[in-house]
Amino acid sequence: MQTEKPPKTFLQIMFMCLGFFGIQFGWALQMGNMSAIYTRLGASEDKLPMLWLAAPVTGLLVQPIIGYFSDRTWCRLGRRRPYFLGGAIFSAFALFLMPQATAIWMAVIALWILDTSVNVSMEPFRAFVGDILPEPQRKTGYAMQSVMIGAGAVIASSLPQILAKLGVSTKAAIGHIPATVRYSFFIGAIVLLIAIIITIVTTPEYPPDDMEAFKKLQKQSKNPWTTIKEMWSAFTTMPQTMRQLAIVQFFTWMAFMLMWVYFVPGIASGVFHAAAGTEAFEEAANWGGSCFSIYNGVAFAFSFVLLWLTTRFSAKAIHTVCLAIGGIGLASLGVTLFGVQFTKTGLIFPMVCIGIAWSSILSMPYAMLSNALPAEKMGFYMGVFNFFIVLPQIYINVCFGSYMKYLLNNNAIIAVAIGGIFLLLAALAMPLVHVNTAHQE
Repeated sequence: MQTEKPPKTFLQIMFMCLGFFGIQFGWALQMGNMSAIYTRLGASEDKLPMLWLAAPVTGLLVQPIIGYFSDRTWCRLGRRRPYFLGGAIFSAFALFLMPQATAIWMAVIALWILDTSVNVSMEPFRAFVGDILPEPQRKTGYAMQSVMIGAGAVIASSLPQILAKLGVSTKAAIGHIPATVRYSFFIGAIVLLIAIIITIVTTPEYPPDDMEAFKKLQKQSKNPWTTIKEMWSAFTTMPQTMRQLAIVQFFTWMAFMLMWVYFVPGIASGVFHAAAGTEAFEEAANWGGSCFSIYNGVAFAFSFVLLWLTTRFSAKAIHTVCLAIGGIGLASLGVTLFGVQFTKTGLIFPMVCIGIAWSSILSMPYAMLSNALPAEKMGFYMGVFNFFIVLPQIYINVCFGSYMKYLLNNNAIIAVAIGGIFLLLAALAMPLVHVNTAHQE
């Protein structure tokens, strides 16, 4: 890569990150609607974690591989952009397919296609910032990604409710998906594709400084054994900051997987006292989508506050406080253990808290990590960093169904409160992280 990268204007950084808006638009539709879709198709609460397994497993397998090969790619589209485009096309296809499922197995297949494709598009975006921006602008780049993620998630999470207010039907028989959800997924497919194409068209990439040396590296990568040895060597020698952040990430992403899987079923039973297939359940599912929109809206708004905070405080301090706030909010749902009932509006408090945490989670770990990574392995290490996001999710998906069935009596709202405790543990682990303070102050 070029040694000296020219600084980018605010508009150039915005277009560079616009693809993340599209990716998060599609992903937010999945996060806000998949548990309700599975429940409508007949899945019970203890089966939900396994049905969500596609997201973490595809992230575990796809992201480091795509990161490794995108480090060694150069063609007419550049280094990272070919992966953006290929992933976007298949993601759009899966978004069209998902809401037409009439059986659980159909929804599972669509989810695996969607998550694999989204990971192909998303992984190179983290390295894209390091490729394109000079070091002083990287915090701004990751914060702009957070802005785009927040904007995409807010609109996507609200879309079924917006369509309902426009007169689109929210009713569907058991085994079918309401029109509001179907049309939301169709719109999401179009938005995702257009956003990524705009990034591809407006943001050229820098070619390698030494093309001959780069071509030799490409040839070495064609030997599978050489590739495996190189990936293993890089993994075992990962930077200290990355290893320490792994602990924080592990607790953080167990918390969010619990929230994504169990929030809608939790409020349906614990707040609306509704069973699947009833009108009250549809109301709960719609309000759950609104709650997801609230936390994503808060994350979007707070991402602008983060831009200001990063000029005055370290990323480490910011992230510690934000994780603690999110943990307090989510754990507050545990008061149901003592007979206290949440109202619809009472759910806004934990969503505001989780939105503050989410904004930091999307940017501050990468700000702490980016300057600790060698430029020539940026894509691979960003992919490996995803291990510490998906492994805790896989643990929840594989193991938590048994906890729900045998320990928690399928009480989904308690599972969400346990997620809050995990966020508090993540905040307590932050003092263990050593960062390059010259870049983080």
